[in-house]
Amino acid sequence: MAVKIEESHSKKGKIILIVVIVLLAAFLAAVGISLTDSLGVKLDEDIKYVEISEGQSTADVASMLKDEGIIKYPLMFRLQALAGGYSGHFQPGSANIENGMTYSQILDMLITPSRNTTKVIIPPGCEVREIAIKLCELGLTTWDEFYDAVYHVTDYDYAFLQGLPSRDSMLEGYLYPATYEIPHGMSAHDIVDLMLQTFDAQFKPEYYNRAAELNMTVDEVVTMASILERETNENCDLKRVAGVYHNKRNTNMYFDSNASVQYVLGERKPVLAIADTKTDSPYNTYVYEGLPIGPIGSPSIEAIEAVLDYSAETAYYFALTAAGEPIFASTYDEFIGLVNAADMAITVDSDVIKNQDDKIPQ
Repeated sequence: MAVKIEESHSKKGKIILIVVIVLLAAFLAAVGISLTDSLGVKLDEDIKYVEISEGQSTADVASMLKDEGIIKYPLMFRLQALAGGYSGHFQPGSANIENGMTYSQILDMLITPSRNTTKVIIPPGCEVREIAIKLCELGLTTWDEFYDAVYHVTDYDYAFLQGLPSRDSMLEGYLYPATYEIPHGMSAHDIVDLMLQTFDAQFKPEYYNRAAELNMTVDEVVTMASILERETNENCDLKRVAGVYHNKRNTNMYFDSNASVQYVLGERKPVLAIADTKTDSPYNTYVYEGLPIGPIGSPSIEAIEAVLDYSAETAYYFALTAAGEPIFASTYDEFIGLVNAADMAITVDSDVIKNQDDKIPQ
């Protein structure tokens, strides 16, 4: 009996030993695989762009990097972050993760306050053409690459881009004006997408409903806001000026926007010739009634919100003086009198301004 008992214990011991060896081998294999990834990530492209938000935790960052296809083992990333003292020190901003970078290199980059980026300031009212010039001058892209990215509108999936009327510059007005930190090596497509993402974040879901209440498309809202942006300054009550533009739109008046002529000319001329105002273009509001075919620049969210929440206004004419003071008038004669008595921000022969009093509801 003693011999049999010893044999039973011996067999159990061997089974336990085998199980331990298998588990240990599996553990070492898993560690080995994860270590391999941590020593050099394998991307499906040369560079991946990521954006770190303020206050993101290590778990959040690890999960985001996993979702982006940059790392395979979030737990290993978190353990390295904890062991190296990285947790809680991630700096907000953009980062380019290059193929082959180790977890340690990625962590070092993500805690660096000033990464390999270029600051780009896009002011409100900026046109796609002007944005292209700025990005090219900073060496962030080439003219051809940027316009190729802007031209292929179907590459971007945003609700506000649905149903746009056909025109030369489809994304005009939607490259949101803001201060960007653009990582070196970021593609033109991703730069454009970043600006579209920023517009999407600013244009809230309820704004779509408000546009519908006004019987306007999102594109018409942005178009009106772009004119409002270019025709006003800090001295203007944006909601009041927006009220004037709604009056013009509702009565199908000519907007007579000097900024629309400047957009057509591709030059911000301070003095417009009569011939300039007669340039045939669907953007020229001296030639065509109502809103132009599309935006004439990128409006700020303040201009967009003013269009959506405008003040009821009795005036149907508006302009800005060289001193920066707004002029409002309810009749053509009143408006021409005010224009002729002041130096204007953009000078144009008053004879080209049309008398549209017959369109004003009595």
